[in-house]
Amino acid sequence: MFTGLIQTLGKIKSLGGDSWQITCAEQDSESLILADLALGDSVAVDGVCLTVESVLHHGFIATASPETLRRTTLGLNQSEDHFVNLETSLRVGGKIGGHFVMGHVDGVGRLQDSTQTATSWEMSFAINEATARYLVPKGSIAINGISLTIAETDAMSLKVSVIPVTYESTNLRYLSPGSWVNLEGDILGKYVEKLLHSNPQSSLASAASSEYLTPDFLAENGYL
Repeated sequence: MFTGLIQTLGKIKSLGGDSWQITCAEQDSESLILADLALGDSVAVDGVCLTVESVLHHGFIATASPETLRRTTLGLNQSEDHFVNLETSLRVGGKIGGHFVMGHVDGVGRLQDSTQTATSWEMSFAINEATARYLVPKGSIAINGISLTIAETDAMSLKVSVIPVTYESTNLRYLSPGSWVNLEGDILGKYVEKLLHSNPQSSLASAASSEYLTPDFLAENGYL
């Protein structure tokens, strides 16, 4: 489990097959990532949870499963040595500054537009229906492993507002229109969906599938 707060950047290089070498790129990476990295540890690489198989002097080697390659940007033909966001797993008692990120990517999206404003970067992404079902305005999403708040969303796209410190410390600044990104919806939405489907006779499930899901109904059922 991760929090979506990126610790440092790295560069990723294919070793052939399903293996990847990730090299930490920042000067302070040893204190943030490599200081106590061990075999079997989990590291989120652009939001993809990978297991450390070999620790190197400035990085590590990991293998991606066929399912991971199918669902994430690791399976796309991207340029060698491109920057990726890195975060080690959450420690018990650690601060949760973002939201619970599992490292299990729902799908990929593409950057549509990135515009700098006086206070932030407004970024919009094209998404698919499988990802959109878990997104709500003001809810959380992980984009390339970064915990962000959704400003707007519909069935085909989402928009986020990225503060300068996040933009400058992640690989968002290297994206251009058309760039692929990994997307993971909030785990809370998936649990709600599962509960509704597992008990289709419940009053809430019936309302969710009809036009009668209103603020008054939610209040009556304890959802305030």
